Amino acid sequence: MGPDPFRSSDERAETPLTAAIMAGRWIRTAAVDDESGRRWRANPDPHGRATPPGGPAPLYSASLHSGAAGIVLFFLELAAGTGHDAYLEDARAGARYLASTWRRQADASLHHGLAGVVLALTEAGWALGEERFESAALAAADRIVRSARGFDDGGIGWSGDVTLRGDGGVVLGLLRAAAALGVPAYEEMAVEAGRRIARLTAPRERPTECPALSAEAAPPGFLAGTAGTAFLLAHLYGATGEEAFLDAARRGAALVRAAGILTGESATVTDHLGYCSGSAGIARMFYELYRVSGDGGDLEWAKRLARGVRESGAPFRQTAGLWNVACQCCGTAGLIELYVGLWAATGEQEHLEFARRLADHLIGRATGYDGRGYRWYQAYRRHRPGEASADTGYLTGAAGIGAALLHLDAAGQADRPRRVILLPDNPFPPIPMPAVALRRPAG
Repeated sequence: MGPDPFRSSDERAETPLTAAIMAGRWIRTAAVDDESGRRWRANPDPHGRATPPGGPAPLYSASLHSGAAGIVLFFLELAAGTGHDAYLEDARAGARYLASTWRRQADASLHHGLAGVVLALTEAGWALGEERFESAALAAADRIVRSARGFDDGGIGWSGDVTLRGDGGVVLGLLRAAAALGVPAYEEMAVEAGRRIARLTAPRERPTECPALSAEAAPPGFLAGTAGTAFLLAHLYGATGEEAFLDAARRGAALVRAAGILTGESATVTDHLGYCSGSAGIARMFYELYRVSGDGGDLEWAKRLARGVRESGAPFRQTAGLWNVACQCCGTAGLIELYVGLWAATGEQEHLEFARRLADHLIGRATGYDGRGYRWYQAYRRHRPGEASADTGYLTGAAGIGAALLHLDAAGQADRPRRVILLPDNPFPPIPMPAVALRRPAG
């Protein structure tokens, strides 16, 4: 580990692109090939604790969160960012594994289950031009639709968990699949499941009976809380124009604002700054509301949250809201996604400048002493702060960190803008470049 696990005392000269390449080099060392294709060990480094998120087994995963699906997305982006087809071979081998094993998935969710696998197979099929991956994505998405079940309240869903961690994430995955694969039935199923979530947010006499937004005690965070559910409902409004979705999203946003603390022009809602349950994720909800409704007050809240992160001093000093963690889920990489996204949405240079500062710090704290590439040791599991590990996955490790650095790299190249792969819960422009930067001079 570096001399200071919390700060970078001497930032490295590498660019975001070269750091992403080094992350890819290390992830390659975790690859395991067999007749099914390629998968990657979650915690391959002997200097970290080999305990993947969720416990000691399985050591390999197909998930978007910490397994092959997220790593496939990273290698697709690394190929686009570098122009090197060798990375497409990494993605192809991982997609083969996903296509061979998706039937083993019992979980339909986006981040941990089948909906995330559908996303990765769809992107791989498009980028690689291979029909077998698109066919597998279609078959897996069909399975998700068939596995929906009815509830006593008359609605449909999968797990019953309405948050993005559960059925909300499945809805987002099906909406993306409907557009990418051209299957309207996926959107119809997603909207019907979304209607149940919207009904559950309606005010009731006894809020504790409601598992979604109307419970005042519900956490305001993104992956498992009010902000993420409100994001989903706003997204459904954008897809359908149904006012009931917007009304429900507004109720959720009001609860989040009521939990916020305003200080001048900045805001905080929880003591956490990251994507999963803090400012970086909550800001996505407010931006999505702005995107679908055009209300400038929502955009201002997203900016207030971004200012609150800057004013906290994190990650340049360790705080209760951003501890020794670098990943997309609850660390610095997730903050980079926020600021690159805000710059792409607004063109305001302060966001891009701060994203670059974050990237310099993140690159500076990478470990690469053995020539095997870059990894980031972190105390990802907050309830076990003494347990440091270096992970390969997207939300938890080097793949997601590398992806955030690639998005920043793309943001600096107005002369050759490229599409980046954003997860369905990221509302920012998929080409990280303000519209004004893409306009050609007259004449």
